[in-house]
Amino acid sequence: MARAYIFPGQGSQAVGMGSALVEAFPVAKEVYQEVDDALGQNLSKLMREGPMEELTLTTNAQPALMAHSVAVVRILEAEAGLDIANAMFVAGHSLGEYSALCAARAISLSDTAKLLRIRGEAMQAAVPVGQGAMAALIGVDLEGAQKAIDAAAGEGVCEIANDNAPGQVVISGEKKRVEAVCAGAKEFGAKIAKLLPVSAPFHSSLMKPAADRMEEALGKTEITAPVTSVVANVTAQTTVSPSEIRALLVKQVTGSVRWTESVQYMITQGCDNFVELGSGKVLSGLVKRIDRSVTISNVGEPGDIDGFVKA
Repeated sequence: MARAYIFPGQGSQAVGMGSALVEAFPVAKEVYQEVDDALGQNLSKLMREGPMEELTLTTNAQPALMAHSVAVVRILEAEAGLDIANAMFVAGHSLGEYSALCAARAISLSDTAKLLRIRGEAMQAAVPVGQGAMAALIGVDLEGAQKAIDAAAGEGVCEIANDNAPGQVVISGEKKRVEAVCAGAKEFGAKIAKLLPVSAPFHSSLMKPAADRMEEALGKTEITAPVTSVVANVTAQTTVSPSEIRALLVKQVTGSVRWTESVQYMITQGCDNFVELGSGKVLSGLVKRIDRSVTISNVGEPGDIDGFVKA
Protein backbone atom coordinates (compact mmCIF):
# COMPACT_ATOMS: atom_id res chain seq x y z
CA MET A 1 0.00 0.00 0.00
CA ALA A 2 1.37 3.38 -1.04
CA ARG A 3 -0.10 6.22 1.01
CA ALA A 4 -0.57 9.97 0.66
CA TYR A 5 -1.61 12.27 3.47
CA ILE A 6 -3.83 15.15 2.35
CA PHE A 7 -4.78 18.32 4.21
CA PRO A 8 -8.04 20.29 3.89
CA GLY A 9 -8.47 23.91 2.90
CA GLN A 10 -10.83 26.71 3.80
CA GLY A 11 -14.46 25.74 4.14
CA SER A 12 -13.76 22.75 6.39
CA GLN A 13 -13.78 24.82 9.60
CA ALA A 14 -16.40 24.20 12.29
CA VAL A 15 -16.94 25.44 15.82
CA GLY A 16 -15.63 22.81 18.21
CA MET A 17 -13.02 21.53 15.77
CA GLY A 18 -10.25 19.77 17.65
CA SER A 19 -11.80 20.22 21.11
CA ALA A 20 -12.11 16.48 21.72
CA LEU A 21 -8.50 15.99 20.59
CA VAL A 22 -7.26 18.50 23.16
CA GLU A 23 -9.18 16.72 25.93
CA ALA A 24 -7.87 13.31 24.92
CA PHE A 25 -4.28 14.02 23.90
CA PRO A 26 -1.84 16.41 25.63
CA VAL A 27 0.21 16.75 22.44
CA ALA A 28 -2.79 18.37 20.71
CA LYS A 29 -3.01 20.95 23.46
CA GLU A 30 0.69 21.68 22.95
CA VAL A 31 0.12 22.31 19.24
CA TYR A 32 -2.77 24.69 19.89
CA GLN A 33 -0.78 26.52 22.56
CA GLU A 34 2.17 26.99 20.22
CA VAL A 35 -0.13 28.42 17.54
CA ASP A 36 -1.80 30.73 20.10
CA ASP A 37 1.62 31.94 21.23
CA ALA A 38 2.83 32.48 17.67
CA LEU A 39 -0.23 34.59 16.80
CA GLY A 40 -0.60 36.37 20.13
CA GLN A 41 -4.26 35.34 20.06
CA ASN A 42 -6.41 32.76 21.83
CA LEU A 43 -7.29 31.09 18.54
CA SER A 44 -7.90 27.76 20.26
CA LYS A 45 -10.72 29.35 22.31
CA LEU A 46 -12.29 30.68 19.10
CA MET A 47 -12.02 27.21 17.55
CA ARG A 48 -13.62 25.67 20.63
CA GLU A 49 -16.41 28.19 21.28
CA GLY A 50 -16.89 30.26 18.12
CA PRO A 51 -18.74 32.32 17.01
CA MET A 52 -18.74 30.73 13.58
CA GLU A 53 -18.76 34.12 11.84
CA GLU A 54 -15.43 35.01 13.45
CA LEU A 55 -13.90 31.58 12.94
CA THR A 56 -14.82 31.73 9.25
CA LEU A 57 -12.90 34.98 8.72
CA THR A 58 -10.01 34.14 6.41
CA THR A 59 -7.42 35.39 8.90
CA ASN A 60 -8.69 32.94 11.54
CA ALA A 61 -9.85 29.99 9.44
CA GLN A 62 -6.48 29.47 7.76
CA PRO A 63 -4.29 29.03 10.89
CA ALA A 64 -7.14 27.22 12.69
CA LEU A 65 -7.46 24.53 10.03
CA MET A 66 -3.69 24.12 9.92
CA ALA A 67 -3.51 23.78 13.71
CA HIS A 68 -6.14 21.02 13.69
CA SER A 69 -4.36 19.12 10.92
CA VAL A 70 -0.93 19.38 12.53
CA ALA A 71 -2.38 18.34 15.91
CA VAL A 72 -3.66 15.15 14.25
CA VAL A 73 -0.20 14.52 12.77
CA ARG A 74 1.50 14.97 16.14
CA ILE A 75 -1.01 12.66 17.83
CA LEU A 76 -0.44 9.94 15.22
CA GLU A 77 3.31 10.33 15.65
CA ALA A 78 2.94 9.83 19.41
CA GLU A 79 0.18 7.19 19.46
CA ALA A 80 0.62 5.22 16.24
CA GLY A 81 4.30 5.61 15.49
CA LEU A 82 3.53 7.57 12.34
CA ASP A 83 6.58 8.78 10.45
CA ILE A 84 5.43 11.15 7.73
CA ALA A 85 8.71 10.48 5.94
CA ASN A 86 7.34 7.04 5.05
CA ALA A 87 4.45 8.59 3.10
CA MET A 88 4.68 8.46 -0.66
CA PHE A 89 3.32 12.01 -0.85
CA VAL A 90 1.77 14.82 1.14
CA ALA A 91 -0.49 17.43 -0.43
CA GLY A 92 -2.99 20.05 0.68
CA HIS A 93 -5.75 22.13 -0.86
CA SER A 94 -4.80 25.83 -0.92
CA LEU A 95 -3.93 26.68 2.71
CA GLY A 96 -3.69 22.91 3.24
CA GLU A 97 -0.43 23.00 1.32
CA TYR A 98 1.04 24.89 4.28
CA SER A 99 -0.28 22.18 6.63
CA ALA A 100 1.39 19.56 4.42
CA LEU A 101 4.69 21.43 4.47
CA CYS A 102 4.54 21.81 8.24
CA ALA A 103 3.72 18.11 8.66
CA ALA A 104 6.67 17.27 6.39
CA ARG A 105 8.90 19.41 8.61
CA ALA A 106 9.76 21.95 5.91
CA ILE A 107 8.35 24.89 7.91
CA SER A 108 8.09 25.13 11.70
CA LEU A 109 4.66 25.18 13.33
CA SER A 110 5.00 28.72 14.65
CA ASP A 111 6.26 30.02 11.31
CA THR A 112 3.41 28.25 9.48
CA ALA A 113 0.86 29.90 11.77
CA LYS A 114 2.42 33.32 11.22
CA LEU A 115 2.55 32.84 7.44
CA LEU A 116 -1.10 31.84 7.31
CA ARG A 117 -2.13 34.85 9.38
CA ILE A 118 -0.26 37.12 6.97
CA ARG A 119 -1.70 35.22 4.00
CA GLY A 120 -5.24 35.58 5.31
CA GLU A 121 -4.85 39.29 6.02
CA ALA A 122 -3.19 39.94 2.67
CA MET A 123 -5.79 38.02 0.68
CA GLN A 124 -8.62 39.83 2.46
CA ALA A 125 -7.03 43.25 1.88
CA ALA A 126 -6.14 42.70 -1.79
CA VAL A 127 -9.63 43.51 -3.11
CA PRO A 128 -12.27 45.75 -1.45
CA VAL A 129 -15.16 43.77 0.03
CA GLY A 130 -17.98 43.40 -2.46
CA GLN A 131 -15.89 43.86 -5.59
CA GLY A 132 -14.74 40.26 -5.96
CA ALA A 133 -16.55 36.94 -6.00
CA MET A 134 -16.10 33.21 -6.45
CA ALA A 135 -18.58 30.70 -7.84
CA ALA A 136 -18.84 26.93 -8.14
CA LEU A 137 -19.75 25.45 -11.50
CA ILE A 138 -21.18 21.98 -10.88
CA GLY A 139 -21.47 19.39 -13.63
CA VAL A 140 -19.05 21.08 -16.01
CA ASP A 141 -15.51 20.03 -16.91
CA LEU A 142 -12.47 22.29 -17.04
CA GLU A 143 -12.85 22.92 -20.77
CA GLY A 144 -16.52 23.79 -20.42
CA ALA A 145 -15.77 26.18 -17.56
CA GLN A 146 -13.17 28.00 -19.65
CA LYS A 147 -15.61 28.25 -22.56
CA ALA A 148 -18.21 29.75 -20.23
CA ILE A 149 -15.68 32.33 -19.08
CA ASP A 150 -14.66 33.18 -22.65
CA ALA A 151 -18.27 33.51 -23.78
CA ALA A 152 -19.45 35.76 -20.95
CA ALA A 153 -19.93 39.35 -22.00
CA GLY A 154 -18.43 42.16 -19.96
CA GLU A 155 -15.09 43.39 -18.78
CA GLY A 156 -13.12 42.37 -15.75
CA VAL A 157 -11.15 39.41 -14.50
CA CYS A 158 -12.69 35.95 -14.26
CA GLU A 159 -10.42 32.92 -14.01
CA ILE A 160 -10.46 29.28 -12.96
CA ALA A 161 -9.51 29.17 -9.30
CA ASN A 162 -9.92 25.49 -8.42
CA ASP A 163 -10.17 22.33 -10.50
CA ASN A 164 -11.50 20.31 -7.57
CA ALA A 165 -12.83 17.16 -9.20
CA PRO A 166 -14.56 16.06 -12.39
CA GLY A 167 -17.71 18.16 -12.56
CA GLN A 168 -16.63 20.67 -9.91
CA VAL A 169 -14.78 23.80 -11.03
CA VAL A 170 -14.53 27.06 -9.07
CA ILE A 171 -14.13 30.43 -10.80
CA SER A 172 -12.89 33.67 -9.27
CA GLY A 173 -12.68 37.32 -10.23
CA GLU A 174 -14.55 40.61 -10.36
CA LYS A 175 -18.12 40.14 -9.12
CA LYS A 176 -20.00 41.39 -12.20
CA ARG A 177 -17.95 39.19 -14.53
CA VAL A 178 -18.34 36.13 -12.29
CA GLU A 179 -22.10 36.71 -12.20
CA ALA A 180 -22.15 36.98 -16.00
CA VAL A 181 -20.30 33.66 -16.32
CA CYS A 182 -22.76 32.00 -13.92
CA ALA A 183 -25.69 33.32 -15.94
CA GLY A 184 -24.47 31.58 -19.11
CA ALA A 185 -22.70 28.54 -17.65
CA LYS A 186 -25.56 26.09 -18.24
CA GLU A 187 -25.06 26.47 -22.00
CA PHE A 188 -21.65 24.85 -21.52
CA GLY A 189 -22.75 21.92 -19.38
CA ALA A 190 -23.04 23.33 -15.87
CA LYS A 191 -25.99 21.92 -13.93
CA ILE A 192 -25.53 24.45 -11.14
CA ALA A 193 -23.68 27.78 -11.05
CA LYS A 194 -23.72 29.42 -7.64
CA LEU A 195 -21.81 32.19 -5.90
CA LEU A 196 -19.81 31.02 -2.90
CA PRO A 197 -19.98 32.70 0.54
CA VAL A 198 -16.40 34.00 0.46
CA SER A 199 -15.08 37.46 1.15
CA ALA A 200 -12.56 37.82 -1.68
CA PRO A 201 -11.69 36.42 -5.15
CA PHE A 202 -9.04 33.94 -4.05
CA HIS A 203 -6.70 32.24 -6.53
CA SER A 204 -7.10 34.89 -9.21
CA SER A 205 -4.80 37.55 -10.62
CA LEU A 206 -6.65 40.09 -8.46
CA MET A 207 -4.67 38.61 -5.54
CA LYS A 208 -1.38 40.03 -6.88
CA PRO A 209 -0.97 42.43 -3.90
CA ALA A 210 -1.31 39.45 -1.56
CA ALA A 211 1.25 37.48 -3.59
CA ASP A 212 3.71 40.35 -3.25
CA ARG A 213 3.20 40.41 0.52
CA MET A 214 3.65 36.66 0.76
CA GLU A 215 6.84 36.84 -1.29
CA GLU A 216 8.23 39.23 1.30
CA ALA A 217 7.08 37.10 4.25
CA LEU A 218 8.31 33.83 2.76
CA GLY A 219 11.65 35.43 1.99
CA LYS A 220 12.14 35.96 5.72
CA THR A 221 11.02 32.44 6.69
CA GLU A 222 13.32 29.46 7.06
CA ILE A 223 12.24 26.62 4.77
CA THR A 224 14.08 23.31 4.75
CA ALA A 225 13.76 20.28 2.48
CA PRO A 226 10.61 18.31 3.42
CA VAL A 227 11.10 14.73 4.59
CA THR A 228 8.81 13.44 1.82
CA SER A 229 7.59 14.66 -1.55
CA VAL A 230 5.10 17.52 -1.52
CA VAL A 231 2.68 17.86 -4.46
CA ALA A 232 2.28 21.55 -5.22
CA ASN A 233 -1.12 23.06 -6.07
CA VAL A 234 0.05 25.16 -9.00
CA THR A 235 2.09 22.48 -10.80
CA ALA A 236 0.43 19.21 -9.72
CA GLN A 237 4.00 17.90 -9.47
CA THR A 238 6.34 17.13 -6.58
CA THR A 239 9.04 19.27 -5.13
CA VAL A 240 11.51 19.00 -2.26
CA SER A 241 13.55 22.12 -3.07
CA PRO A 242 13.19 24.90 -0.45
CA SER A 243 13.71 27.65 -3.03
CA GLU A 244 11.12 26.10 -5.34
CA ILE A 245 8.68 25.63 -2.47
CA ARG A 246 9.03 29.31 -1.63
CA ALA A 247 8.40 30.36 -5.24
CA LEU A 248 5.42 28.03 -5.67
CA LEU A 249 3.76 29.29 -2.50
CA VAL A 250 3.93 32.81 -3.91
CA LYS A 251 2.45 31.64 -7.24
CA GLN A 252 -0.26 29.74 -5.38
CA VAL A 253 -1.88 32.98 -4.16
CA THR A 254 -2.87 33.99 -7.71
CA GLY A 255 -2.67 30.57 -9.38
CA SER A 256 -5.24 27.84 -9.81
CA VAL A 257 -5.45 24.93 -7.36
CA ARG A 258 -5.00 21.95 -9.67
CA TRP A 259 -6.44 19.41 -7.25
CA THR A 260 -7.79 16.93 -9.81
CA GLU A 261 -4.43 16.76 -11.55
CA SER A 262 -2.59 16.53 -8.23
CA VAL A 263 -4.59 13.49 -7.13
CA GLN A 264 -4.29 11.90 -10.58
CA TYR A 265 -0.53 12.45 -10.51
CA MET A 266 -0.19 10.71 -7.14
CA ILE A 267 -2.28 7.77 -8.39
CA THR A 268 -0.23 7.39 -11.59
CA GLN A 269 2.89 7.25 -9.42
CA GLY A 270 1.44 4.24 -7.58
CA CYS A 271 -0.42 5.84 -4.65
CA ASP A 272 -3.54 3.81 -3.81
CA ASN A 273 -4.41 5.02 -0.29
CA PHE A 274 -5.30 8.55 0.80
CA VAL A 275 -5.71 9.71 4.39
CA GLU A 276 -7.25 13.14 5.02
CA LEU A 277 -5.88 14.66 8.23
CA GLY A 278 -7.82 17.42 9.96
CA SER A 279 -11.29 18.92 9.92
CA GLY A 280 -14.09 17.52 7.77
CA LYS A 281 -14.22 15.17 4.80
CA VAL A 282 -14.25 17.56 1.84
CA LEU A 283 -11.08 16.24 0.21
CA SER A 284 -12.15 12.64 0.73
CA GLY A 285 -15.27 13.34 -1.29
CA LEU A 286 -13.22 14.96 -4.05
CA VAL A 287 -10.77 12.04 -4.21
CA LYS A 288 -13.69 9.61 -4.54
CA ARG A 289 -15.02 11.62 -7.47
CA ILE A 290 -11.58 11.67 -9.11
CA ASP A 291 -10.89 7.92 -8.81
CA ARG A 292 -13.07 5.38 -6.99
CA SER A 293 -10.42 2.66 -7.20
CA VAL A 294 -8.34 4.10 -4.35
CA THR A 295 -9.09 3.81 -0.65
CA ILE A 296 -9.69 6.94 1.40
CA SER A 297 -10.08 7.57 5.13
CA ASN A 298 -10.26 10.52 7.50
CA VAL A 299 -8.54 11.22 10.78
CA GLY A 300 -9.82 14.25 12.66
CA GLU A 301 -11.40 13.14 15.95
CA PRO A 302 -10.39 10.76 18.79
CA GLY A 303 -12.45 7.89 17.37
CA ASP A 304 -10.64 8.23 14.07
CA ILE A 305 -7.30 8.09 15.90
CA ASP A 306 -8.28 4.81 17.57
CA GLY A 307 -9.32 3.33 14.24
CA PHE A 308 -6.07 4.42 12.59
CA VAL A 309 -3.98 2.94 15.41
CA LYS A 310 -5.84 -0.41 15.19
CA ALA A 311 -5.46 -0.48 11.42
